[in-house]
Amino acid sequence: MKPVVQLDRTGCGIASAAAIAGISYGRAKAAAAALGISIDDDRLWSDTAYVRQLLGQLGRRVDSVPRPFRSWDTLPGCALLAIKWHRQGTRAAWHWVVYVREDGRRYVLDSKRALKSHVRRDFGRMRPKWYLAVMPRGSR
Repeated sequence: MKPVVQLDRTGCGIASAAAIAGISYGRAKAAAAALGISIDDDRLWSDTAYVRQLLGQLGRRVDSVPRPFRSWDTLPGCALLAIKWHRQGTRAAWHWVVYVREDGRRYVLDSKRALKSHVRRDFGRMRPKWYLAVMPRGSR
């Protein structure tokens, strides 16, 4: 899986969906807009519904209920992770990243534009709160 860089301040969920679907940020943003998902809506980082809906539109299934993060070793092969979890007023907020385990390697795709590398392996620095499992392609 390849990283996709977010081009908007609130675009981490769109970029994560694009990486999972294997498409560009622009295509994922257009698909989101067609679903009525606006880049200006802060629910992109404070609600799971938009990202789940977008991934469904892009042909990928994701869990409907977040699971608490226990350890890196217990994550499925692909998962949306909520990191940098905090309160913003009365709402929870976080940064979406994608955890990937494939071919004996594991890494996190982080879409934050300012990063030198969008493929992260500094697991001790990230503090996931919970995750949504992403089903393998073709699973029902």
